[in-house]
Amino acid sequence: MFLLRVFRQACARYFSPTRTRLLSCNPSAITFPPGRDLPEITCQETSDALSLAAQHLNDLDVVVFPTETVYGLGALALNAEASAKIFATKGRPADNPLIVHVSSFAMLQSLLPKDYKICPAYQALMKHFWPGALTLLFPRDSNVIPSIITAGQSSVAVRMPSHPVARALIAKTNGPLAAPSANTSGKPSPTKAAHVLRDLDGKVPLILDGGACDVGLESTVVDGLHEDGNIRVLRPGGITVEDIERVLELELSEDKEDGKSVLPKVLVHKRDYRDEAMEQAPTTPGMKYRHYSPSVPVTLLHTSTQPPVGQHALSASTFISTLPSTIGAKSRVGVLAPADSKFWECIELEDGVEWHKYTLGTIAEPAVAAQRLFDGLLTLEHEGVDLIIIEEILEEREGLAVMNRVRKAAGESRWINYETCE
Repeated sequence: MFLLRVFRQACARYFSPTRTRLLSCNPSAITFPPGRDLPEITCQETSDALSLAAQHLNDLDVVVFPTETVYGLGALALNAEASAKIFATKGRPADNPLIVHVSSFAMLQSLLPKDYKICPAYQALMKHFWPGALTLLFPRDSNVIPSIITAGQSSVAVRMPSHPVARALIAKTNGPLAAPSANTSGKPSPTKAAHVLRDLDGKVPLILDGGACDVGLESTVVDGLHEDGNIRVLRPGGITVEDIERVLELELSEDKEDGKSVLPKVLVHKRDYRDEAMEQAPTTPGMKYRHYSPSVPVTLLHTSTQPPVGQHALSASTFISTLPSTIGAKSRVGVLAPADSKFWECIELEDGVEWHKYTLGTIAEPAVAAQRLFDGLLTLEHEGVDLIIIEEILEEREGLAVMNRVRKAAGESRWINYETCE
């Protein structure tokens, strides 16, 4: 029995999970020459890291890699066994679909039904935003795309990332990758390799570190499969609604057919229309479950919109003065707000709280707020705050995507005004 116990202990030590390997990749060392689907890589360290990651993927394992939006947890999209490891690693519900990432238009065509013709609106959007932070819904070829990818839906979400490391990894793997954000399901998405390591260390074999993500929020998801020809934005993201409208107006004819314009409308889910059935059985990630929540409570402060009927806005100073009695004296409160917000002046008047500040650019820079939002949530969580307060920003340009994420992260909303802080 003693020898058996020693043998088991030795095996446990030998086969116990090792720490995740973090390998550096230099995005500037990777280029895709015009007309070629394979990258040129001038840095041997980067080339070796990509080759090792591709080997892991082809061995049906998962790998973390950077994209321009957030870091992704990738696996072979056309292999159900490999894709299942994404769900297991993240603790992701099985009815939450995955986005498939391709590195070339030829790879995209290999996924589509043979008789499917890409519509003019999609052609215009791909011309301007691929590679990039735009995901499009296509009909699913059940002979090619496993049902685990789409949660049994008849459409599949596809995008071509612009980050050189992501695109080169897909090309080296020689197959599309399914890749949601590389975090435990429900938590804020990671925009730095360090975010992933804190969350998934020991759960994934390899992280490719390509630096901080430029966009900072997940891709915009567009559905153009409806018979009316309109473009439905299912999830706002790195490509703004204004950008989509501009490109469609630029590229598509505005001639009339039967008295109607052939220029498609751009409709935003929950702003311009509702689809209860799709919310219960989503065709794309981020629509059904609560997302982006750190391990501490999050309060959304409305400072520019009116409270609902029956509620009244507090003065900012009154709201702040109640915090010590609500969460405890000398509690640590994290604040995410624009750099030129009046909230910073108000908190100087309250000394019963230990403030942790994280700015989101200026009010006029929603793209900076998008880039910094997830890092702010994860940074404040790591600093051990007891509460995170986020001030709303205008839902224009990237602000629409920012507020989409903030509403899902927040456990409560409060309405305040700044009259007593001026």
